[in-house]
Amino acid sequence: MRTRIICIGNPFIAADAAGPMVHDILAGRSLPAAVELVDGGLAGLRLLPLLEGCDQVIVVDAVEGFRDEPGIVILDPAALPPVPVDYGHQAGLAYLLQAAPHVLDPPLPAIVVVGIEGPATDAICREAARICLDTVGSASGRPCRLQPVCAG
Repeated sequence: MRTRIICIGNPFIAADAAGPMVHDILAGRSLPAAVELVDGGLAGLRLLPLLEGCDQVIVVDAVEGFRDEPGIVILDPAALPPVPVDYGHQAGLAYLLQAAPHVLDPPLPAIVVVGIEGPATDAICREAARICLDTVGSASGRPCRLQPVCAG
Protein backbone atom coordinates (compact mmCIF):
# COMPACT_ATOMS: atom_id res chain seq x y z
CA MET A 1 0.00 0.00 0.00
CA ARG A 2 1.49 3.33 -1.07
CA THR A 3 0.77 6.18 1.35
CA ARG A 4 1.32 9.90 1.01
CA ILE A 5 1.38 12.12 4.12
CA ILE A 6 0.68 15.73 3.14
CA CYS A 7 1.34 18.38 5.78
CA ILE A 8 -0.37 21.71 5.07
CA GLY A 9 0.18 25.13 6.60
CA ASN A 10 2.32 28.19 7.07
CA PRO A 11 5.22 27.88 9.52
CA PHE A 12 5.32 31.67 9.97
CA ILE A 13 1.75 31.96 11.29
CA ALA A 14 1.32 30.27 14.69
CA ALA A 15 -2.35 29.42 14.10
CA ASP A 16 -1.43 27.65 10.82
CA ALA A 17 1.89 26.04 11.80
CA ALA A 18 0.61 22.59 12.82
CA GLY A 19 1.19 20.89 9.44
CA PRO A 20 4.76 22.18 8.99
CA MET A 21 5.62 21.23 12.58
CA VAL A 22 4.38 17.66 12.06
CA HIS A 23 6.26 17.54 8.74
CA ASP A 24 9.51 18.46 10.48
CA ILE A 25 8.97 15.78 13.13
CA LEU A 26 8.24 13.09 10.53
CA ALA A 27 11.16 14.22 8.34
CA GLY A 28 13.45 13.43 11.28
CA ARG A 29 12.16 9.86 11.55
CA SER A 30 12.73 6.76 9.51
CA LEU A 31 9.56 6.24 7.48
CA PRO A 32 8.38 3.01 5.88
CA ALA A 33 9.51 2.62 2.27
CA ALA A 34 5.97 2.94 0.92
CA VAL A 35 5.42 6.31 2.62
CA GLU A 36 6.05 9.63 0.88
CA LEU A 37 6.17 12.73 3.09
CA VAL A 38 5.13 16.00 1.41
CA ASP A 39 5.38 19.58 2.66
CA GLY A 40 2.15 20.91 1.15
CA GLY A 41 2.76 24.44 2.41
CA LEU A 42 0.11 26.80 1.04
CA ALA A 43 -0.27 25.04 -2.32
CA GLY A 44 -4.09 24.84 -2.15
CA LEU A 45 -5.59 23.31 -5.28
CA ARG A 46 -2.10 22.63 -6.63
CA LEU A 47 -2.10 19.69 -4.18
CA LEU A 48 -4.74 17.86 -6.26
CA PRO A 49 -2.19 15.79 -8.24
CA LEU A 50 -0.82 14.50 -4.93
CA LEU A 51 -4.13 12.72 -4.38
CA GLU A 52 -3.40 10.49 -7.38
CA GLY A 53 -1.14 7.48 -7.72
CA CYS A 54 -1.40 6.22 -4.15
CA ASP A 55 -3.70 4.07 -2.05
CA GLN A 56 -3.91 6.27 1.04
CA VAL A 57 -3.50 9.96 1.80
CA ILE A 58 -3.10 11.34 5.30
CA VAL A 59 -3.51 15.11 5.45
CA VAL A 60 -2.22 17.04 8.47
CA ASP A 61 -3.56 20.54 9.00
CA ALA A 62 -4.75 22.99 11.63
CA VAL A 63 -8.51 22.78 12.12
CA GLU A 64 -11.06 24.82 13.98
CA GLY A 65 -14.43 24.07 15.53
CA PHE A 66 -14.19 20.30 16.08
CA ARG A 67 -13.11 20.22 19.75
CA ASP A 68 -13.85 22.25 22.86
CA GLU A 69 -10.21 22.11 23.94
CA PRO A 70 -6.87 21.90 22.12
CA GLY A 71 -5.94 18.50 20.77
CA ILE A 72 -6.10 16.17 17.80
CA VAL A 73 -9.12 15.12 15.83
CA ILE A 74 -9.24 12.41 13.17
CA LEU A 75 -11.66 13.38 10.41
CA ASP A 76 -13.20 11.75 7.42
CA PRO A 77 -13.17 14.37 4.63
CA ALA A 78 -16.97 14.13 4.54
CA ALA A 79 -17.00 15.59 8.08
CA LEU A 80 -15.45 18.84 6.89
CA PRO A 81 -17.99 21.63 6.52
CA PRO A 82 -19.14 22.53 3.03
CA VAL A 83 -17.52 25.69 1.75
CA PRO A 84 -18.80 28.27 -0.70
CA VAL A 85 -17.09 28.44 -4.07
CA ASP A 86 -13.93 30.43 -3.38
CA TYR A 87 -10.77 30.06 -5.37
CA GLY A 88 -8.47 31.84 -2.90
CA HIS A 89 -6.37 30.39 -0.07
CA GLN A 90 -9.34 30.83 2.25
CA ALA A 91 -11.07 27.95 0.48
CA GLY A 92 -8.79 25.62 2.40
CA LEU A 93 -8.64 21.91 2.83
CA ALA A 94 -12.39 21.34 2.66
CA TYR A 95 -12.54 22.82 -0.84
CA LEU A 96 -9.52 20.82 -2.00
CA LEU A 97 -11.11 17.57 -0.86
CA GLN A 98 -14.51 18.51 -2.30
CA ALA A 99 -12.95 19.31 -5.67
CA ALA A 100 -10.93 16.08 -5.91
CA PRO A 101 -13.70 13.71 -7.06
CA HIS A 102 -14.78 16.19 -9.73
CA VAL A 103 -11.39 16.67 -11.36
CA LEU A 104 -9.35 13.54 -10.67
CA ASP A 105 -9.73 10.16 -12.32
CA PRO A 106 -10.96 7.35 -10.08
CA PRO A 107 -10.10 5.56 -8.01
CA LEU A 108 -9.28 8.13 -5.36
CA PRO A 109 -7.20 7.02 -2.39
CA ALA A 110 -8.58 6.53 1.10
CA ILE A 111 -8.18 9.96 2.71
CA VAL A 112 -8.05 10.82 6.40
CA VAL A 113 -7.39 14.20 8.00
CA VAL A 114 -5.30 14.48 11.14
CA GLY A 115 -6.47 17.84 12.44
CA ILE A 116 -4.80 19.85 15.16
CA GLU A 117 -7.17 22.12 17.03
CA GLY A 118 -5.72 24.97 19.05
CA PRO A 119 -2.05 25.78 19.61
CA ALA A 120 0.37 23.49 17.80
CA THR A 121 2.52 22.55 20.77
CA ASP A 122 5.49 20.23 20.44
CA ALA A 123 3.68 17.50 22.43
CA ILE A 124 0.53 17.67 20.30
CA CYS A 125 2.52 17.70 17.04
CA ARG A 126 4.57 14.68 18.17
CA GLU A 127 1.33 12.85 18.98
CA ALA A 128 -0.08 13.82 15.56
CA ALA A 129 3.07 12.44 13.90
CA ARG A 130 2.62 9.17 15.81
CA ILE A 131 -1.03 9.01 14.73
CA CYS A 132 0.02 9.50 11.10
CA LEU A 133 2.42 6.56 11.32
CA ASP A 134 -0.19 4.42 13.11
CA THR A 135 -2.62 5.18 10.28
CA VAL A 136 -0.26 4.05 7.48
CA GLY A 137 -1.62 0.90 5.92
CA SER A 138 -4.78 0.82 8.03
CA ALA A 139 -7.52 -0.88 6.04
CA SER A 140 -10.13 1.43 7.58
CA GLY A 141 -8.08 4.56 6.95
CA ARG A 142 -8.18 5.22 10.70
CA PRO A 143 -5.31 4.97 13.18
CA CYS A 144 -4.88 1.37 14.23
CA ARG A 145 -4.99 2.01 17.99
CA LEU A 146 -7.18 5.08 18.40
CA GLN A 147 -10.77 6.14 18.54
CA PRO A 148 -11.91 8.75 15.98
CA VAL A 149 -11.09 11.62 18.36
CA CYS A 150 -8.16 11.66 20.76
CA ALA A 151 -6.87 14.18 23.28
CA GLY A 152 -3.57 15.94 22.82
